[in-house]
Amino acid sequence: MRVCELREKEVINVCDGERLGNVCDVDFDVKTGRICNLIIPGPCKIFGILGRDHEYIIPYECVKRIGTDVILVEVEIEKCLQKCKFE
Repeated sequence: MRVCELREKEVINVCDGERLGNVCDVDFDVKTGRICNLIIPGPCKIFGILGRDHEYIIPYECVKRIGTDVILVEVEIEKCLQKCKFE
Protein backbone atom coordinates (compact mmCIF):
# COMPACT_ATOMS: atom_id res chain seq x y z
CA MET A 1 0.00 0.00 0.00
CA ARG A 2 1.22 3.48 -0.83
CA VAL A 3 1.03 6.57 1.38
CA CYS A 4 -1.22 8.27 -1.17
CA GLU A 5 -3.70 5.39 -0.72
CA LEU A 6 -3.68 5.93 3.07
CA ARG A 7 -4.56 9.60 2.54
CA GLU A 8 -7.84 8.62 0.85
CA LYS A 9 -9.10 6.64 3.85
CA GLU A 10 -11.21 7.90 6.75
CA VAL A 11 -9.92 7.22 10.27
CA ILE A 12 -12.50 6.01 12.80
CA ASN A 13 -11.90 5.47 16.53
CA VAL A 14 -13.49 2.14 17.52
CA CYS A 15 -13.69 3.17 21.21
CA ASP A 16 -16.46 5.72 20.59
CA GLY A 17 -17.17 5.51 16.84
CA GLU A 18 -15.92 9.06 16.28
CA ARG A 19 -14.70 10.05 12.83
CA LEU A 20 -11.27 11.66 13.25
CA GLY A 21 -10.70 12.66 9.62
CA ASN A 22 -8.38 11.61 6.82
CA VAL A 23 -4.68 10.90 7.09
CA CYS A 24 -2.71 13.99 6.02
CA ASP A 25 0.81 12.76 6.77
CA VAL A 26 2.78 9.74 7.91
CA ASP A 27 5.71 9.70 10.32
CA PHE A 28 8.17 6.88 9.67
CA ASP A 29 11.53 5.63 10.95
CA VAL A 30 14.20 6.42 8.39
CA LYS A 31 16.45 3.53 9.45
CA THR A 32 13.82 0.77 9.26
CA GLY A 33 11.30 2.31 6.87
CA ARG A 34 8.45 1.40 9.23
CA ILE A 35 5.49 3.68 9.84
CA CYS A 36 5.56 5.12 13.37
CA ASN A 37 2.53 7.45 13.40
CA LEU A 38 -0.43 8.52 11.32
CA ILE A 39 -1.03 12.27 11.43
CA ILE A 40 -4.59 13.58 11.08
CA PRO A 41 -5.66 17.24 11.16
CA GLY A 42 -7.38 18.10 14.45
CA PRO A 43 -10.66 19.88 15.00
CA CYS A 44 -11.21 23.30 13.42
CA LYS A 45 -11.11 26.48 15.43
CA ILE A 46 -14.06 28.88 15.36
CA PHE A 47 -16.35 27.75 12.51
CA GLY A 48 -13.32 26.51 10.56
CA ILE A 49 -12.40 30.07 9.60
CA LEU A 50 -9.21 30.35 11.60
CA GLY A 51 -7.75 26.99 10.59
CA ARG A 52 -6.38 24.37 12.98
CA ASP A 53 -3.74 24.42 15.66
CA HIS A 54 -3.94 20.78 16.82
CA GLU A 55 -3.48 17.44 15.14
CA TYR A 56 -4.04 13.82 16.05
CA ILE A 57 -0.83 11.77 16.28
CA ILE A 58 -1.96 8.14 16.13
CA PRO A 59 0.74 5.54 16.92
CA TYR A 60 0.75 2.81 14.29
CA GLU A 61 0.38 0.20 17.02
CA CYS A 62 -3.14 1.58 17.64
CA VAL A 63 -4.25 0.77 14.09
CA LYS A 64 -6.58 -2.23 14.35
CA ARG A 65 -7.58 -2.70 10.72
CA ILE A 66 -7.07 -1.04 7.35
CA GLY A 67 -10.02 -1.61 5.03
CA THR A 68 -10.82 -0.43 1.52
CA ASP A 69 -12.40 2.85 2.73
CA VAL A 70 -11.61 3.11 6.43
CA ILE A 71 -8.78 2.81 8.93
CA LEU A 72 -9.97 1.63 12.35
CA VAL A 73 -7.92 2.77 15.33
CA GLU A 74 -8.28 2.26 19.08
CA VAL A 75 -7.01 5.35 20.93
CA GLU A 76 -7.77 7.72 23.76
CA ILE A 77 -8.38 10.98 21.89
CA GLU A 78 -7.05 13.20 24.69
CA LYS A 79 -3.66 11.50 24.55
CA CYS A 80 -3.37 11.76 20.75
CA LEU A 81 -4.43 15.39 20.28
CA GLN A 82 -1.26 17.52 20.18
CA LYS A 83 -0.35 21.07 19.28
CA CYS A 84 0.86 21.41 15.68
CA LYS A 85 4.60 21.72 15.22
CA PHE A 86 5.40 24.17 12.46
CA GLU A 87 8.98 23.81 11.25
